Amino acid sequence: MAAATTVVGLATSSLSSAPPISSPKRSNLNSSFLRSSIAARNPLKQQLASGGKLTCFKRDWLRTDLNVIGFGFIGWLAPSSIPIINGNSLTGLFFQSIGSELSHFPSPPALTSQFWLWLITWHFGLFLCLTFGQIGFKGRSEEYF
Repeated sequence: MAAATTVVGLATSSLSSAPPISSPKRSNLNSSFLRSSIAARNPLKQQLASGGKLTCFKRDWLRTDLNVIGFGFIGWLAPSSIPIINGNSLTGLFFQSIGSELSHFPSPPALTSQFWLWLITWHFGLFLCLTFGQIGFKGRSEEYF
């Protein structure tokens, strides 16, 4: 009764016939689908170059560079200071609206104030210029293009 029988659906599986209920011996299922009983190593506990920690990104993933911040700020400040909006520049209108809102300081700016338009437009342009500056500067230094 100890003959092995093939389990239907599993190509190379074999199930030894079940011993009588009184026997403490367990039946083993051997299959190519089952993993070995050897415990797998935890990849997080392996000693790596980063001090034993598994990291997905480089430590300095932002790769901050003061050149990008400086040139990006100047690169936005120069074109936004050209007087093309009724003889005023975007930077001038933004700073002028800051001054007018500070004149009644404890109360916040009204939702209909021009301050919000100049604030959002000026900062959107600045962050766009900084983002493209970071992409261009780091792409060029790491020879992507």
